[in-house]
Amino acid sequence: MWHLQLYDAILFDCDGTLADTMPAHYRAWVQVTAAYGIAFDEDRFYALAGRPTRTIIATLAREVGIEIDIDHAAQLKEESFLAQLEGVAAIDPVVDVVRRCRGRIPMAVVTGGYANVCQKILTRCGIADCFQAIVASEDTVRHKPDPDPFLEAARRLGVRPQRCVVWEDSDLGIAAATSAGMEWIDVRSFHQPQRVTEPSR
Repeated sequence: MWHLQLYDAILFDCDGTLADTMPAHYRAWVQVTAAYGIAFDEDRFYALAGRPTRTIIATLAREVGIEIDIDHAAQLKEESFLAQLEGVAAIDPVVDVVRRCRGRIPMAVVTGGYANVCQKILTRCGIADCFQAIVASEDTVRHKPDPDPFLEAARRLGVRPQRCVVWEDSDLGIAAATSAGMEWIDVRSFHQPQRVTEPSR
């Protein structure tokens, strides 16, 4: 059990933590990778959760030895995701924390996604005005599992990293929070997104 008085700030991941976006993201990924003849199963998708879109595209292309216009592929992927945004729901237990803590403690969103897409997700969940900062993939050179995004959020909020608690849903995000010297809460302990495909066996 976490206690609010122990912290000076709360940092939230976005996808899969504040909003149940992961199935929509995976469907968007399948649409784009299939166009390039790349197989991208759902287990691998979740293993890469937290990495920026462009990084994932570059990784997948390198693995199969093909050249891809990374910017174009990233744009297609985000457009496909945004076309599904109306079907995205908030993860209520986490959003309830945000609403209860609004005005009581500084809060930021730390996402591997793009800032404009994150803003649309937060608006969809009705919490866009609850955060003092958004740190997105454009804001740091290194990304999760490196600590840089969380450290940047702490810097923007004017708090010590050791006084932050992170809410996350990915192994890469938790590794980043740990490297930043922050405590963390794993959203997967009480929320699991509905899978698009059957789990591999």
